[in-house]
Amino acid sequence: MKYTHFFGMMLALMIGTASFANEIYITQSGDNLDLDITQDGQDNEFGDSSADAQLTGDSMTFSITQTGSFNTIDATIEGSNYTGTWVFTGDYNTVDMTCDDTSGLNCETVTANITTTGDSNDFQIYIGENTDADSLIANFTIIGDKSTTVANIDGENANVTVNSNNSASLATTSVNSDEGNVITLDLDGNGDLNGHTIILNITGGGSTYNVTQSGVYDNMVNATFSGDSHDVDITQSD
Repeated sequence: MKYTHFFGMMLALMIGTASFANEIYITQSGDNLDLDITQDGQDNEFGDSSADAQLTGDSMTFSITQTGSFNTIDATIEGSNYTGTWVFTGDYNTVDMTCDDTSGLNCETVTANITTTGDSNDFQIYIGENTDADSLIANFTIIGDKSTTVANIDGENANVTVNSNNSASLATTSVNSDEGNVITLDLDGNGDLNGHTIILNITGGGSTYNVTQSGVYDNMVNATFSGDSHDVDITQSD
């Protein structure tokens, strides 16, 4: 009876643990991919640090919705045209996305819409890397506290919009608050054809924003800040 009872406890523990996580690992090659993924719960993964999800091909549409906390996306996208809508609801989620790694397949035309609602989320987005993305439209919507967003973009005609709102937190009034968000945008490459544009719409306080744009002319930052104790650094160079 003791052994039976012990086995039953272990089986219940294994089932309970497994039910918390959904793991998806995809290696795909081919054009015209239309991929939609929905994950609900915590500790879900679409790729991870040891095994990226790898999507290769032109004219790609990849959208993902994750609801819950402690979820992970680690994806490498290689192809000429990419459209993506990523939606996250929850805390402590991690995203590491690279579009055009070392394959020589430029992410020439990219449209990315990324929305997160929750606290302590970490987003690392790399587009173009050492080759130029010809046209980029990226929209980030960040609602909540203590999230970090890093976008490193190499290309021409990059248009990035960030909407950040942590007005529901104490960071709106605290002078030395560490409850705000951290946003780092680095755009480089020849921007003279149509230029780079960064739009910041910030509501709430206590956040840190670092913006760097470089290239040949035509760099613009349009920022609106509402709230206290922002730390903002903007650097532009030809």
